[in-house]
Amino acid sequence: MQNHFELFHLPQRFALDVNALDRAYREVQNRVHPDKFANATDAEKRVAMQWATRANEAYQTLRNPFRRAAYLCQLNGIDLQTESNTAMPKEFLMQQMEWREMLEDAKAAKDVAALQRLEQELNAARKAEVARIGELLDAQDFPAAAQYVRQLMFLEKLDEEVALVFERLEG
Repeated sequence: MQNHFELFHLPQRFALDVNALDRAYREVQNRVHPDKFANATDAEKRVAMQWATRANEAYQTLRNPFRRAAYLCQLNGIDLQTESNTAMPKEFLMQQMEWREMLEDAKAAKDVAALQRLEQELNAARKAEVARIGELLDAQDFPAAAQYVRQLMFLEKLDEEVALVFERLEG
């Protein structure tokens, strides 16, 4: 079975031409879209639907840097152990605690400006993690990349929490 990169005829690398991904996705979707199989047998319709679903899943995975990085690790035999391996460098844990305190303080004070500053810090940290992960993955250092992918997972989760607080304050 083809992996997501093969499905879209893209090189199996973290660095990705997003426009080429978009074009390849549209091309695959055009070939397997259920509308093209309106007069087909039930079996052909099912297969087309399976391909369309697979293409959607592959596209969503490759489009998202975190999911693309995790997928590349998985393809190369690295289990991220996201549930069992929560060991992080001390500096990263300290930074996490500081960000969580900032979030709680901003939430308690209903301070939108503080939330915006925290969001900017998280975006910068995420951008740096993604760049580091990309370098490691494209250098084929999958075990080292996996550690940073786990860290990125924490940043993604914290960013979601910030977004929820924004919604509550603005909604």
